[in-house]
Amino acid sequence: MMTQEQCSHRNNVQAAEKPQVYKVGIYGWRKRCLYFFVLLLMILILVNLALTIWILKVMNFTIDGMGNLRITEKGLKLEGPSEFLQPLYAKEIQSKPGRSLFLQSSRNLSVNVVNSNNKLLTQLVAGSRGFKAQGQMLEVKSTSGKLLFSADEEEVVVGADRLRVMGAEGAVFSSSVETPHVRAEPFKELRLESPTRSLLMEAPKGVQILAEAGDIHATCRNELRLESKDGEISLDARRIRLLGLLDGRASSSSSSSSSSGSRQTVYEVCVCPNGRLFLSQAGTGSTCQINHSVCL
Repeated sequence: MMTQEQCSHRNNVQAAEKPQVYKVGIYGWRKRCLYFFVLLLMILILVNLALTIWILKVMNFTIDGMGNLRITEKGLKLEGPSEFLQPLYAKEIQSKPGRSLFLQSSRNLSVNVVNSNNKLLTQLVAGSRGFKAQGQMLEVKSTSGKLLFSADEEEVVVGADRLRVMGAEGAVFSSSVETPHVRAEPFKELRLESPTRSLLMEAPKGVQILAEAGDIHATCRNELRLESKDGEISLDARRIRLLGLLDGRASSSSSSSSSSGSRQTVYEVCVCPNGRLFLSQAGTGSTCQINHSVCL
C-alpha cells in the first residue's frame, strides 16, 4: 500500500507532465484598431468606387468613346462644339452630311502644310487684321471645275467671263496690260488715264477706237501727233473743222480785187514747208504765200 506522501508525489508528477496551452490572436485595443482600419478602408473603397462611377457618368464614358468624342472605324467623331487647347494634327476634317463645318478662334486661325523636314510649304492664316495665304500657287475654281482665278510668281490669271472693278478710283496698273478687249459697262464712261506718265496703246494688227453712240475726245497739253509710217491718215466725215488756225495776210492782188470793200468770209487753207497750216483770205486765185510770221 502506498503512503500519503507517495500519492501526493505521484499527483505532482502527473500535473507536471500535462502540456501548457497558449492563446493566439489580437485582443484588446489592438483588435479594435484593426477593425477600425478595415472599416475605414472599406469606406474609402466605396467612396472611390462612387466617384469613379460619377466621373464615368458625367464624362459619358462608353465603349465607343468619351462624351462628344466617338471612336469609329474611320477615325474620331466629334458631336457638338469642341475646344482644342493644343495644336490639332489630322489628315482630314469633315462635317456631318448636310451640315456646315464651323471653325472659331479668339485670335488667329492657322492652317499649315509642312514637309518631312518640318519646313513650311503652305500657310493659311485668318486673323483680326485680315486673311493671308502663303504658298507657291493659289487657285479658285467653280463647282464645275472651271478656273476662275489663279496666281503664282509669274502671272495672275482671271478665268471668269467678266472682270468688274467696283472701286471709285478704278484699277491701277504699275506695268503693262495685255488684253484683247477693253469695254465699259452700258451707259458708263471708259477712261484710260496716266496721271504722271505716258499712256501707250499698241497692237501689231491695229488699234480701233469706236464710239457707236457718242463722241471721242482727245485732249493734250502740248502736242497731238497722228503719224503713219507706211500708210496714210484719212479724215472721213461730212464736215471737218480745224479750229484755232492762225490767220495769214492776203496778197496784194486779192486786196485789189476786193473793190467792193465788203469783208470776205471765205478763207483758204495753206500749208507751210514745215507742215504747219494757216488761213489766208480767199481771192480769185490762190492767196497762199509763205508767211514767215506763221511758218516759223
